[in-house]
Amino acid sequence: MTSITIIGAGNIGGAVARLALKAGAAVQVLTRDAAKAAAVDPAVTAGTIGDAVTGDVVVLALPYPAVSEVLAQYPDGLAGRVVVDVTNPLDFATFDSLVVPAGSSAAAEIAAALPQARVLKAFNTNFAATLATGTVGTTPTTVLISGDDADAKAALAGVVEGGGLRAVDAGSLKRAHELEALGFLQLTLAAGEKTSWTTGFALER
Repeated sequence: MTSITIIGAGNIGGAVARLALKAGAAVQVLTRDAAKAAAVDPAVTAGTIGDAVTGDVVVLALPYPAVSEVLAQYPDGLAGRVVVDVTNPLDFATFDSLVVPAGSSAAAEIAAALPQARVLKAFNTNFAATLATGTVGTTPTTVLISGDDADAKAALAGVVEGGGLRAVDAGSLKRAHELEALGFLQLTLAAGEKTSWTTGFALER
């Protein structure tokens, strides 16, 4: 089973960590505060950002503005690892636009910064509550995964499915642009109370 390192212990980071534990993966959680990492679940290995990464798959469960600072703690660029970007690069000052170049994505920016890693986009269209419950309304939760490495996508899909959710290959890393647009729309709808933080978009078979 794939081993997972989650960098970040917020709602999404905690939800992904518990999903991976349910799938039987060894899970490391790194944050600035080791106590917060340990609070995610008694079964995780807790540490602080800058500690050696133990996971084959590294999930960046961070706000997009924090990514570059955290990656600077790993000068080898997480070489050889699968790196999963879950960010939605919103302009949080206006909540009305994305902060990445038009036509690009946060995932593409991260891939450019980590040329030796295999970067995927996933979980950014899921709210933490739907990862925890396994459903969006009455529909099973689907995790959309984009990336250019088939083996990396298969490894992450195995964790998602092992945790009881549905994984769907959403195409190449270029599709992160559309996934981030979808995530942006879902967040703004929830913030505007047009939908709930416990529901979100669902994908029917």
